[in-house]
Amino acid sequence: MNFKFVVLCAVSLLTGSAVYGQDNVIDEVVWVVGDEAILKSEVEEARLSALYEGRKFDRDPYCVIPEEIAVQKLFLHQAELDSIQVPENEIIQRVDYMTNMYITNIGSREKMEEYFNKTSSQIRETLRENAREGLTVQKMQQKIVGDIKVTPAEVRRYFKDLPQDSIPYVPTQVEVQIITQQPKIPQTEIEDVKKRLRDFTDRINKGETSFSTLARLYSEDRASAMNGGEMPFYGKGQLDPAFANVAFNLQDAHRVSKIVESEFGFHIIQLIEKRGDRIKVRHILLKPQIPEESIVKANARLDSIADDIRKEKFSFEEAASILSQDKETRNNHGLLPNPNTNTSKFEMQDLPAEIAKVVDKMKVGEISDAFTMIPEKTGKEECVIVKLKTRIDGHKATISEDYHKLKDIVLEKRREEVLDKWIREKQKHTYVRINEKWQHCTFKYPGWVRQ
Repeated sequence: MNFKFVVLCAVSLLTGSAVYGQDNVIDEVVWVVGDEAILKSEVEEARLSALYEGRKFDRDPYCVIPEEIAVQKLFLHQAELDSIQVPENEIIQRVDYMTNMYITNIGSREKMEEYFNKTSSQIRETLRENAREGLTVQKMQQKIVGDIKVTPAEVRRYFKDLPQDSIPYVPTQVEVQIITQQPKIPQTEIEDVKKRLRDFTDRINKGETSFSTLARLYSEDRASAMNGGEMPFYGKGQLDPAFANVAFNLQDAHRVSKIVESEFGFHIIQLIEKRGDRIKVRHILLKPQIPEESIVKANARLDSIADDIRKEKFSFEEAASILSQDKETRNNHGLLPNPNTNTSKFEMQDLPAEIAKVVDKMKVGEISDAFTMIPEKTGKEECVIVKLKTRIDGHKATISEDYHKLKDIVLEKRREEVLDKWIREKQKHTYVRINEKWQHCTFKYPGWVRQ
């Protein structure tokens, strides 16, 4: 961060296109937008991140990326004028999420550092600035397009004027109901897990090893284990209630908590920092092993429930409300919610993989045999039966069946038009200077280079 500040101070004088350190060029200014510089290193970092994320460019990335950064700077300048700010906790959450995603997907913290040729702290600092700017841009765009609405007449007109080959295709959508049972874990297995955690606590208290070292070696929360058990800052409502109650009562950063049971397994916790109503802790998670015999018994119970439903002794909805151990769906007759759309409809690729594989071969109203799955949220194996409630096969959109999807398309189109117009107008009143070697591009917004 300090290095970037020094560079920007140097280039703000606009005395040349390079920044010098002793006898060597350490970076190069490729664009200046207003009083903000775009450095060659920024473009290169963005290009590496895009490659990592699998992005495909239809034009030269060394043309596309600096223009995208320039557009972002237009929004950031306006956000500063409008006093738009992003809460610190949102920035931290985004940085923690991105860091953990990189570590998980690249393979390790060390490989991440090697890939970006930076230390973890340098990567986090870059991510912090990127997160702050990205979230600020989002808030600015939301302010610009916030009052846009579309009427049913506009949606119908949009659909009527669409060429036949441009009518959007709506993939197959399904609604799924679910009943789950947790396989019984023997008490001896639970006691073994608790004994291991007590041993960890003793070793930490005696100074034989550190909490972080044990977390890296043994914690079954792999995302935090790679960071020595360290979790992001969280508010109380964002954590499992049992975990939160213990974590928020910790006062001494040198002490280890009592053993805590959550929906994920068993934990010990150590305080790192409290900041207002948020807390940062490290933890070690151990999950009791489920014996095959327990899985067989849970599946047999679910198969028996499914048979009784097929014999109409009771309905799937009644069974889900009374017998299912899935907290998220039990009070909604077992209906699985789609968190991405806030509806109960799923495209097949959005369902958990184990469920999608079963549902793909089912008919509407059919109930599956029992099978096992590992939910992403808890990572704990559970036994499941599902019922396919509805299926709408893939089709070209119609105004009667897919009005809401078409409305979203029209609304997004209106927003894009408003933002496009705003950018072109902002261009006219913003100083822009592009390094001569970087001008030979076909830009999305041609107003950057003025004759």
